[in-house]
Amino acid sequence: MISTRDEQPLTVEGQEISVCLTTGSSSRCTVIFGHGAGAGMRHSSLDAIASAFAELGISTLRFNFPYMEAGRNRVDSLSVSTNTFKEVYDFAVTNGLEPLFLGGHSFGGRMATHAVVEHDLNVNGLILSSFPLHNPKKPSLDRASHFDKINCPILFLIGTRDGMVNADLIRELSANHQASLKWLDTADHGYTTLKRTRIRQDDVFHEIAEHTDVFVGEILKRN
Repeated sequence: MISTRDEQPLTVEGQEISVCLTTGSSSRCTVIFGHGAGAGMRHSSLDAIASAFAELGISTLRFNFPYMEAGRNRVDSLSVSTNTFKEVYDFAVTNGLEPLFLGGHSFGGRMATHAVVEHDLNVNGLILSSFPLHNPKKPSLDRASHFDKINCPILFLIGTRDGMVNADLIRELSANHQASLKWLDTADHGYTTLKRTRIRQDDVFHEIAEHTDVFVGEILKRN
């Protein structure tokens, strides 16, 4: 049985933020999962990802960044964003939700990569879905300049039609950091797929969960 419960709000730099935990009938680990720039933790895509994770024994701890909680359009600074991840991480540790993975969709995943570096968070890996490697039609690796400081395994989950990820550059980045790169069949940056040409029979959220399940399983087996 899958359930999502609201946790007690956390405080980040004087502002309360919402937190929720999605679990299934059993849990072998927890993913702290940040939302994208344009929608909060309860967006339908994140609900679907959390439910698909829960079916495979992976709990998901979601939260709103302060700007989203306050209804502002402009994302928080890097410092505020990484501090938010740190507060949620500390909550997870205090409540015995280990082993822990960090990640998120788009902006949330990008901030997760900075958080593990800035706060030296002890996580088992990073799960980066629709990682926004660059702005559309402006391919660059500038947003990954800090990856040399990341000391945990990385999983990239990238749609084959994602306009914010140049295929050659993400392959280069993955190879340089021994990251696992999985392509989401016909998906764009927001997980819309092409039903006529999609080969897989399941939906993209179960595809994400399947790749994550393998990634998590291999790491937990080693540890």
